[in-house]
Amino acid sequence: MNAGASQPVIRATLEDVARTAGVSLATVDRVVNRREGVRAKTVARVEAAVAKLGYRADVAAARLARGQTFRFAFVLPTGSNSFMTNLTEQVQRTADWLAGQRGFIDILRVDVFDPDVLAAALENLSPAYQGVAVIALDHPRVRAAIDELTARGVAVVTLVSDAPSSRRLHYVGIDNPAAGRTAATLMGRFLTGRKGTVAVIAGSLSLRDHTERQFGFHQILSSEYPNLHALPVIEGRDDSERTRELTAALLARQPDLRGIYCCGAGNRGIADALEASGRAREVVWIAHELTQYTRRFLVRGTLDAIINQDPGHEARSAARVLLAHCSGEPISPDQERIRIDIFLRDNLP
Repeated sequence: MNAGASQPVIRATLEDVARTAGVSLATVDRVVNRREGVRAKTVARVEAAVAKLGYRADVAAARLARGQTFRFAFVLPTGSNSFMTNLTEQVQRTADWLAGQRGFIDILRVDVFDPDVLAAALENLSPAYQGVAVIALDHPRVRAAIDELTARGVAVVTLVSDAPSSRRLHYVGIDNPAAGRTAATLMGRFLTGRKGTVAVIAGSLSLRDHTERQFGFHQILSSEYPNLHALPVIEGRDDSERTRELTAALLARQPDLRGIYCCGAGNRGIADALEASGRAREVVWIAHELTQYTRRFLVRGTLDAIINQDPGHEARSAARVLLAHCSGEPISPDQERIRIDIFLRDNLP
């Protein structure tokens, strides 16, 4: 073999650690698994050998040896929301990876806009699940359902939309107030020197991510751009036809409308209404989530900017957090932090 040829990376085993430390395999197993009954000096020798060899436990192999598996439920919305469709596809891809880790995912489709329906789905969840990832409503009954699952020993991760006062284990999603502030800064800069009104369209203010985004948006717009006045929030329930009707009525009654910030979905309806009104190039429109539709609207100039979160990262992160919790492993906070992306027509991936 040539001197410059790459050598295969050989993973250190427990046997290698035992040989290096000069102890039995059983002793190494006790130290690595933090069981008592080993003298401090011996523990130190084993830990030194672990560090020297760079030994890392093969957690999946250990689960296989113990016949241990985990099953998780991902509770996702019904409807035709394009971002949620992308998220569902990413959860399905994540399920393929997780199966190799002895973990399995079932996708449950629920109307997450209805707190009673969502809470009932959580309350009636099969005891076969060790973990749940859910698009959460910040509602008393939903919080209570999450708390009941946690009390039963089921790990709950909120996904995209949080219920922070519940006993959920972890939230996987972007910093939504920061996303709203970012949208307001973009809106203010795009409309420099212009006066008028700006509309905010949410799916539902029962969804905490939508509420936090509009809060962050109003926070910056009112304090830094006094020439722009935000109108009361409109709720379109992430439905394109409902949102189209609301946007068309808005455009008809607000001749001074300068901008639209959609902090939820229903973007196809907004695009239809803007283009039908003939004001698509006049009104600045900022939306969330890069989908096949928002990409099209951005390219043709109807949409001006997209605030995005990566559904693949979120699906994988939720699965990693649940798996780590059930396995008793630590998570890496930096790896699980979901970043805010800003896309203009010029930097589309």
